[in-house]
Amino acid sequence: MSNVDQQAQGGAKQGFAFGISIVAAALLFVAGLVAVFQGISALANDDIFGRTPNYVFQFDLTSWGWIHLILGILAVLIAGGLAVGADWARVSAIIIASLSIIAQFLWLPYYPAWAILIIVLDIIVIWAIST
Repeated sequence: MSNVDQQAQGGAKQGFAFGISIVAAALLFVAGLVAVFQGISALANDDIFGRTPNYVFQFDLTSWGWIHLILGILAVLIAGGLAVGADWARVSAIIIASLSIIAQFLWLPYYPAWAILIIVLDIIVIWAIST
């Protein structure tokens, strides 16, 4: 393989990797934004959320609101770092997406549709960043 072919192949791989990281940044941004809205809604004691009487990991709805709001804000900030190609953002994105999966799993009894949607987005983000 000639040097020109190797450079072209390396450029294609680098372009693909950049595209994947932009997609991961966009998905993390969306997941973070949804978590922010979820947190605001929980803080407002909205009637959207169901209340489960005997849930093992039951917190006050206000506590869940703060948890989702903080995770969402961090996810949006880290998505910005991913979009500009910051090295710290790749590891941080995997960590925040993992924490978000745990929080959403614990949030399942309150609003299963949102929780499953965010879990799926977080799994896609982790996959996109890890590949």
